[in-house]
Amino acid sequence: MPRRKALKPSRTRGRGHKKGRGAGLRGGRGNAGCHKTKRIMYERVGRVWGAHGFKRPQSVVHANNSINLKTIEEMRDAWIADGIATKKGKVVSLNLQSMGYDKLLGTGSTKQSYKLTINAASAKAVEKIEAAGGEILNG
Repeated sequence: MPRRKALKPSRTRGRGHKKGRGAGLRGGRGNAGCHKTKRIMYERVGRVWGAHGFKRPQSVVHANNSINLKTIEEMRDAWIADGIATKKGKVVSLNLQSMGYDKLLGTGSTKQSYKLTINAASAKAVEKIEAAGGEILNG
């Protein structure tokens, strides 16, 4: 195979005069200029440019702060000692809404009867609380 001689360093880099300098004549380096000169390459992929979708207003977005029965069972004694919960006989009264919780979930089990105040509760949580002899009040 014949060898080629390396070109001598030149001002034009083997492409005439100004066209061979830098990244001109090819629409820029990399993905630059894709919205103009290299569009065909990206039209096959799908929509690439512009805004997509929408962002919901923060006044509408609301993340539920939920708590499980398991957590209530674990923290019961500490909450009674701190005065957050009150115990009358066998029933522990607890206002979860004032503690910042929005929903009660049914993970875990309970033998203690509770009187809980909260906005929402899952069906499993209501079933387990009522089976233990407690009740859930909507706050």
